Amino acid sequence: MKTRPTTEREQLFWNIGSTVAGVDEAGRGCLAGPVVAAAAILPPGIVIEGLNDSKVLSPKKRDELFGHVVSSCVSYGIGMRDERSIEQINILQATMHAMHEAIDALSPAPVHLLIDGNYFRGHHLPFTTVVNGDALSASIAAASIIAKVTRDRWMIDIADARYPEYGFARHKGYATAEHRKAIAAYGPCELHRQTFLSNFTLFPGSGPANSTHV
Repeated sequence: MKTRPTTEREQLFWNIGSTVAGVDEAGRGCLAGPVVAAAAILPPGIVIEGLNDSKVLSPKKRDELFGHVVSSCVSYGIGMRDERSIEQINILQATMHAMHEAIDALSPAPVHLLIDGNYFRGHHLPFTTVVNGDALSASIAAASIIAKVTRDRWMIDIADARYPEYGFARHKGYATAEHRKAIAAYGPCELHRQTFLSNFTLFPGSGPANSTHV
């Protein structure tokens, strides 16, 4: 039976009157569009019904929770790095920059950070990395929903409006069969991450167009 994220880790800080923020990202493994990070500070003792790792929620449920999550936060921040930045400094460093931007937008600043994953580039605030944190920590789960919904809306409102032939509103830039076929048919657009496309062949024998799926 799958468990839902709890405030067990947050409670350690709430018990001493301190604040803690969860941090997560969305879009790191996409072929196109930005990577988006979010940081979220939840108030002590909060229970958000239905809160979970954004990856296990339906788009409808994520949208429903988004407003509730952001209105429940003491503070939240969002950071974004576009495909040009990803190409220049690589996806890992672009993700770190987006996370730092999200953290620096928090007011008041927390005393500690809970970071989803097993790696984080040092910030001036102390931090703890939590593998599968979006499934374990309520603060990280809240950040995951904020990051995912923010990025999805960007892909629908901006990317799909600009390049409707790629179907960005449906696949959000991930390496689905529909997306790979669109790249094979039209070639990459300016929103595609060229280094990602060069690593994996779209289809055997389909020519020079390439893709990746992380």
